Amino acid sequence: MAGVRVAGDRLLVDGRPFPVRGVDGTARLDMLKGLGATVVRTYGEPPDAVLDAAQRLGLKVIVGLWLEPPRRGFDYRDPAQVKAQLDRLAAFVRRYRDHPALLMWGVGNEVEAELDDDSAVWPGIGAAARLVRQLDPRHPVMAVLQETGVDKVTKLMRAAPDVDVLGVNSYGDALPSLPARVRAQGWTGPIVVTEMGAVGQWQAPRKPWGAAVEPTSTEKAARLRGYLRSLAGQTAGQILFYWGQKQEVTPTWHSLLLPDGSWTEAAEAMAEAWGGRTPGGDHAPRIGRFDMEAGRAVLEASDPDGDSLSVEWQVMAESTDLGKAGDAESVPRAFPGAILSSDATGARIGGLPGGAYRLFVTVRDGRGVAATANLPFLVP
Repeated sequence: MAGVRVAGDRLLVDGRPFPVRGVDGTARLDMLKGLGATVVRTYGEPPDAVLDAAQRLGLKVIVGLWLEPPRRGFDYRDPAQVKAQLDRLAAFVRRYRDHPALLMWGVGNEVEAELDDDSAVWPGIGAAARLVRQLDPRHPVMAVLQETGVDKVTKLMRAAPDVDVLGVNSYGDALPSLPARVRAQGWTGPIVVTEMGAVGQWQAPRKPWGAAVEPTSTEKAARLRGYLRSLAGQTAGQILFYWGQKQEVTPTWHSLLLPDGSWTEAAEAMAEAWGGRTPGGDHAPRIGRFDMEAGRAVLEASDPDGDSLSVEWQVMAESTDLGKAGDAESVPRAFPGAILSSDATGARIGGLPGGAYRLFVTVRDGRGVAATANLPFLVP
């Protein structure tokens, strides 16, 4: 049977099993197919260019339908607000439902997050899923949760029977147990890990002054390799966050790409898990050591391909604009004058007023590939 449909715990496209392997974000779509990716996921922005590019590249798109979260002021008990949102969704679905690159609809993203009382949210998700199903019965409907909680999946199943696919955003060491935790709440259909990352800032160790410690890009890639292996065959697919650059605690925490489009070792982990290949078969630089000794940062970096490496240093203030559930954050102030001296093996910093900062390092191989790391530090 042609088209997209759910069969048990898997997705079929034109009658054949379709593994969901992809990214959240729309940058550098040109290299995704080569990595072995099959999908791109959007969050609610108009996806015209993404759908057209995906079609040319042989990719599918999970088109996000944005539901406003109550944490930002939306009231799911207000009929007028709910109707306006559903009217907006209806227009969106009608506009894109016939595009050949459309795989399925992603209804909401962590709408239930950061709430003491989520009771009004579940009927709202159910109404949206029902509307989408009525307007487009040819594509599955997925709802996306922030983790499983103790009963989130159960609540969703009760309130939103039109949901065909369960999407769950999960990070770090919570990932290997995710499929079992979902099934324990009674879900039997396809599970897609709709956001996955090496570690969330809420899971990371902290310095005594509260700064979360971010792993290096080398450490993140190692963790991602393990998580991708553990999830293989346990879900309908995995989607990595974030294929682009995003300020969230730091400019690099969840960013799999640099602002100039350079890719990091996470792309290698994707290619290895999905049977693909990085551009030119290149490998990312590795950071073996990055720490502070007697007021000087010490760096040890290498490149598996033997490429000559360049090193960039930057000091930024510790971020104080910390959003909830991925909401937008401002980029902290940079202090270029704080780098007193530097080379490929380290940097000396100084001249800073008292406060919390981070020292960032970017290691490049000259071929569009990079490694990143940062160290939180405190100036008395």
